[in-house]
Amino acid sequence: MNQALLTPIRVGRLVLPNRLAMAPMTRSRAELDGTPGELAAKYYAQRASLGLIITEGTQPSEDGQGYLTTPGIYTEAHVAGWRQVTSTVHEEGGHIFMQLMHAGRMSHPDNTPHHRQATAPSAIAPGASLFTRQGMQPIPAPRQLSIDDIHQVVRDFRHAARCAIEAGADGVEIHGANAYLVHQFLAPSANTRTDQYGGSIQNRTRFALEVVGAVAEEIGADRTAIRLSPGMNLWGIDEGPDGPSLYRSLVGELKQLGLAYLHIAHQGDETLLEALRNLWQAPLILNRAGRPRDHIGTDVGTGLADLESYGQFVLANPDFVARLKAGDPMNAADRDTFFGGGAHGYTDYPALRGTLAA
Repeated sequence: MNQALLTPIRVGRLVLPNRLAMAPMTRSRAELDGTPGELAAKYYAQRASLGLIITEGTQPSEDGQGYLTTPGIYTEAHVAGWRQVTSTVHEEGGHIFMQLMHAGRMSHPDNTPHHRQATAPSAIAPGASLFTRQGMQPIPAPRQLSIDDIHQVVRDFRHAARCAIEAGADGVEIHGANAYLVHQFLAPSANTRTDQYGGSIQNRTRFALEVVGAVAEEIGADRTAIRLSPGMNLWGIDEGPDGPSLYRSLVGELKQLGLAYLHIAHQGDETLLEALRNLWQAPLILNRAGRPRDHIGTDVGTGLADLESYGQFVLANPDFVARLKAGDPMNAADRDTFFGGGAHGYTDYPALRGTLAA
């Protein structure tokens, strides 16, 4: 393991003890009203030794929900539930950013509290299916957001960010990746609008910049971050030939805001990644899905990233940092328990040394 991973780094208002982050992972264990489940505090606190925890995607509104039993952060009950999580993480010495995720068209009426049609930049179905209480179902076409609707979604993000801070989060990460709403605005395959939110690069990045700007204004830019996945083709998303140019433009604009960090889910375009690294002078968190253990620390070591985020390694190894330091073997992740259920596959992965948060 590269020892640079264990050096402190300032991220926004925080000084993190190491450069390892827990990647956001949907676990679908919230209550039906979107309040974090009773085991969530234990789950996150067990992993507090990582420099930064980024929570699972958390919807900013009823319209923002895509999957069953995912958490929200827009009601008093949500705030109270998340406050238990953040306080427990802080008691264990950890730091936690909440990821705000609006699913956009990646939703089904059966999965949301109001059972309404999903909303998106354009009325284009993603050509995918989604798990619901009735099993797997095709995702229906969404309703195209009006200009007034878009402004309301921006206000929803602002409100959710304020709620996250009230719940004790150290900051928020806006989910601008993985084929969800912000990403849908960026991709011409999902965004065929002819108004100020569609067409040109400037127009397709407008929504992302408005959301980030509103959140930064509400809670402070140094408590605001964003996750992007340049080049990700998933669930009908195709960024087109100008995708690299779009991300250079977007990151250049985001740079002016003074955000806490940029989180990139890397899809393989090394030239673009290096260009974004050169554009972005604030902390950059890099996620390479499927990175083998012997490559952990490589990107921090070369300076391509300031932090590295990990998903399944951390899901299955609450003592991930200790295992890295000691060279201990890692637990294997149980894919059958990723989504839904109780403690099994959630808070019962064993530690090799020492104790975990109870």
